[in-house]
Amino acid sequence: MRTDGPVTLVEVAKAAGVSKTTASDALRNSGRVSERTRQLVTSMATRLGYSPNASAQSLRRASTGAIGLHVPEILTRSEYYMSFVFGVVDQAAEMNYDVTLITSKHVPSPGAFHRVDGVVLGDPLETDPVVRGLLGAAVPTVTCERFTGEAVPSGVVRSDHSGMLERLLAHLRSAGARRPALLASSSTTDWGKRLQQTFRAWCEAEGLPVLLREQVFGSSAEVVRDNVRALLADDPALDALVCAPDGSAVAALPVLREAGREVGGDLLLAACVDSVPLQHSDPPITAIDLHPRAAGAACAQLLFDILAGKAPEGTERSLPIGLVERRSTTR
Repeated sequence: MRTDGPVTLVEVAKAAGVSKTTASDALRNSGRVSERTRQLVTSMATRLGYSPNASAQSLRRASTGAIGLHVPEILTRSEYYMSFVFGVVDQAAEMNYDVTLITSKHVPSPGAFHRVDGVVLGDPLETDPVVRGLLGAAVPTVTCERFTGEAVPSGVVRSDHSGMLERLLAHLRSAGARRPALLASSSTTDWGKRLQQTFRAWCEAEGLPVLLREQVFGSSAEVVRDNVRALLADDPALDALVCAPDGSAVAALPVLREAGREVGGDLLLAACVDSVPLQHSDPPITAIDLHPRAAGAACAQLLFDILAGKAPEGTERSLPIGLVERRSTTR
């Protein structure tokens, strides 16, 4: 028997085999829901002991004029995430909406959240309790990249990170790299997991050793430097380094120079997240441009489309990304 708190709408939907929105519409006796589905959801809610929140039930009838945005506090120093935030804010302003930043102090009680009409989650971490609480709330949620846990968001904006990393690795290969390494981000996000999987598969296909070290999100520059030293010690023949975490490529430069390596000479350097410091480093560092501001705007627009009934539950949209080649990958 379940004893760890009130039953959530997500749990009712999962038990009935329907989406969160369908379950909500069925319990409110609204929307395009068949009578059979309505009875199934109602029966399952009764059996599980689900008690709907009155404020949550009225959300789609009375707009709050605001959407929520959650970005983990450990990532707020990241240039990528700050640009993402401004993208959400820009798009919300176009729709005459305000944006409420949601922190760990604003985690909703299970099944209830009535401060905003919906929520945008930037690259949600599987281990983040705020993310789990928001995905269980009775409002639509849109994520930038998929959530790697069990909960399912209302919509997702995704980019082809695997394809772009393969393009970057091929570029390094054509420039003469034979022993590339990846300083990887944690696999607790879809982005981090896909980069690791892609790197391993590419190395295996090329018959190369998999040189990889993972670090948690929000790690300090000193942690980055320790990991770079470890990679150089693991394989002194390493001749290319791809840094996934935002800011890690710039942090790696002093270590590479201390080791007597020449970036753009005997070692090629690239990053999976572009930023202003990469453009002005010496030498400028090749990077993948994730278009964070456009990503934030796309997530907000998808949320508004779901709220307006213009996009169905479970919609996934694609956001193009690109490779910016600079001197760090040219011998």
